[in-house]
Amino acid sequence: MAPIISSVGSGAGRIIKTDYKKKEIRKAGQDQLSSKLQENVLLESSPSILEQNISRISLLKSESPQIESKKPLNLSNSETNLNGSISKQSFIVGSRKSNLAVIQTEFVMENLKKHFPGKTLSLVTMSTVGDKVLDVALSKIGEKSLFTKELEVALYSKTVDMVVHSLKDLPTTLPPNMSLGAILAREDPRDVAIMSLQTKYTSLSSLPAGSVVGTSSVRRIAQLKKAHSHLVFRDIRGNLNTRFAKLDNPENGYSALILAAAGVKRLGFGDRITEYLDDNTMFYAVGQGALAVEIRTDDSDTEKLTRSLVDTKTLLECTAERSLMRHLEGGCSIPIGVWSSWKLDSNNKPSVLVVRGMVSSVDGVDYINSEYSFNVFSESGKTTKSKTNEMVFDSESSFESIPRSLVETYMENAEHVGFELGEKLKSLGAERILSNIQH
Repeated sequence: MAPIISSVGSGAGRIIKTDYKKKEIRKAGQDQLSSKLQENVLLESSPSILEQNISRISLLKSESPQIESKKPLNLSNSETNLNGSISKQSFIVGSRKSNLAVIQTEFVMENLKKHFPGKTLSLVTMSTVGDKVLDVALSKIGEKSLFTKELEVALYSKTVDMVVHSLKDLPTTLPPNMSLGAILAREDPRDVAIMSLQTKYTSLSSLPAGSVVGTSSVRRIAQLKKAHSHLVFRDIRGNLNTRFAKLDNPENGYSALILAAAGVKRLGFGDRITEYLDDNTMFYAVGQGALAVEIRTDDSDTEKLTRSLVDTKTLLECTAERSLMRHLEGGCSIPIGVWSSWKLDSNNKPSVLVVRGMVSSVDGVDYINSEYSFNVFSESGKTTKSKTNEMVFDSESSFESIPRSLVETYMENAEHVGFELGEKLKSLGAERILSNIQH
């Protein structure tokens, strides 16, 4: 059996104890990333995959997807102009057709309504490859951008002005002229276990040997095989209602499901959660629990509109996590997990971002983890270089896939955290593990 390797980086300060009951959604635009930014970061919030380039040729040549229009959301009151003049009056928001995706998109639209009551937003929905292919595990489909490509085609063709994604579905390298206009405050990023209504058990560890647990995620399976080797894991696809129906039908043989807490809660099924999986059992997916709004980089009106939604804390966490994923060149078929948290300085203010990461073989036998921490609010930006001495980001391509309006120093520091964590994981054997999986 291959050894379990762990490495921990240093960092001053005390760890923030997370309270998932205290949540707040707030904006963090350029005006909030000032000298007082540290005071504005949320502390009472949750801790803190597809890492491949989208085929630019196929993206540009793809036919426009079939789009289903929704009734416009009329933002009729006087506009609160937070970020300069916005000449455009109407915006079209793209979403996947799934119930969860629509709920998340409407949540984003309602938040825009609060900041810009004078604008009109319309929702259109479309199906993606990931929505259509339900009889094959996501990791085996062999397609990139399973839940985003059709939306990005519509965005590129200007059929829509923005699209809302679950950030964990969004590749860390975006197509040309695409950027993230906002990353919203994160919902609980943890994974959860949901037991069948037919079972008396209340935790994965208490399930009898041979019990079947439904999940399609190689990241979840790898970690659960290591933590609960007595269980059997079987693929399960479909929307949440479909999965619950399969779980609760005894003929299907499932004892439990593993799902993201954020999606379960957003759909109103929080009472079905049996067990929250902590960091001793399950590192979550990069960006899990966060919503992102993708826009065209040259669309200044939409950029001004969406920047009002940016949550500073989540933005920095996810920037670091996505930097790690980008550096490891991971994807949905690779078991890579993260866990982000914060430390307080001597003045009781957030200063040090701590990101822990893991890489595992699919069977959970070959497993490594490490962590890296850095004061992301340091005024001197941390410039990270690759082994070939080429800049990871330069003056021309800097932050192509994050809001350009934000102060770049803090973003560079967050990128640095992810890059350095990737280097530590590579030193422990990440490249060997990833190579074995890919071949």
